[in-house]
Amino acid sequence: MIYLDHHATTPCDPRVVEAMLPYLSREFGNAASHTHGFGWRAEAAVEVAREAIARAIGAREPREIVFTSGATESNNAAILGVARAGRARGDHIVALATEHSSVLEPCQALEREGFRVTLVGVDRDGLARPDEVAAAIDERTLLVTAMTANNEIGVLQPIDAIAAAAHERGVLFHSDAAQAVGKVPVDVASTGVDLLSLTAHKLYGPKGVGALYVRSGRPRVRVEPLLYGGGHEQGLRPGTLPVPLIVAFGRAVEIAEAEREGEADRLAALRTRLLDRLCAIGAVSVNGHPSRRLAGNLNVAIEGVDADALVAALRDVAISTGSACASAQPEPSHVLRALGLPEAAVRSSIRIGLGRTTTAEEVDAAAARIAEEASALRSARSAASLRRP
Repeated sequence: MIYLDHHATTPCDPRVVEAMLPYLSREFGNAASHTHGFGWRAEAAVEVAREAIARAIGAREPREIVFTSGATESNNAAILGVARAGRARGDHIVALATEHSSVLEPCQALEREGFRVTLVGVDRDGLARPDEVAAAIDERTLLVTAMTANNEIGVLQPIDAIAAAAHERGVLFHSDAAQAVGKVPVDVASTGVDLLSLTAHKLYGPKGVGALYVRSGRPRVRVEPLLYGGGHEQGLRPGTLPVPLIVAFGRAVEIAEAEREGEADRLAALRTRLLDRLCAIGAVSVNGHPSRRLAGNLNVAIEGVDADALVAALRDVAISTGSACASAQPEPSHVLRALGLPEAAVRSSIRIGLGRTTTAEEVDAAAARIAEEASALRSARSAASLRRP
């Protein structure tokens, strides 16, 4: 089985597992237990991880990192938390039309509470225009949210310009950076991000742990918590901290940052190799910006091929037709539709995610299998059309 779905999740790096193991058994203390050594050591391990994550994203202080169960919770906490905390001052949220469902659905929930939401479109390459984001902001806007790197087409948004547009109007800016951290440079201070969501399992850490960066200082970022009970994480996210997962998260971030540039170059070369071989199929087009994208991302439309049928036929190659979080939905990708693609192109598009374990041999083998099954599907479609009266 060749795994090329690294945007859905990544395998846990053995070095990350090694760092985590002691905290599953020997060092099992509760980080909130301040009366004995077990708790002190657990708390110290959590703070080491918090510092590593803060460094990786350019946060000024480790306390700006709030641990959560993953990017979905972080996105919900940021969007719902800022909106509800600012209800007396405003009732409006601005988001990109290509955001992840964990951003769009909290926005829909806010609409049911009486808030207004404006979705800003993107161009044919999937990029938002900062001036259009600025135009969507009004005097009652509380938050602008824009994904750093898209989970389907890999496009890197100009979040510094979008953040500047928000701040010019005194509006907070949030970014879902789940796909970006450890793969491209992320610096919350220089880009002006007020809140940022990230998760471990997209960068070779374990599932079940993520973080929300909440800028400290003034103007203060007010966030109403989603949960109550215990006062953990500065009162923003109660519950006993999953120390083994947090330790692993910190180690995963350290490794990803240390190897980021070299890995990006390697993946970009593999992506070019893969695209060259897929183009030999004929009538293949790339979705999203050709260069302003994650190095390991390739989203292509193969004309005359039903993507769902292709993915089902490729039992030995793991790829997808879009976001894993929306794979149970029968509707085609909202991201590809936002690009203005014809419906036929949307339904013939596949997402390929290269990663740390991907080799050139696997790329060649996967390209050959995709070409084989695509040709078979085209032939079957052609034969079916000939049989029609």
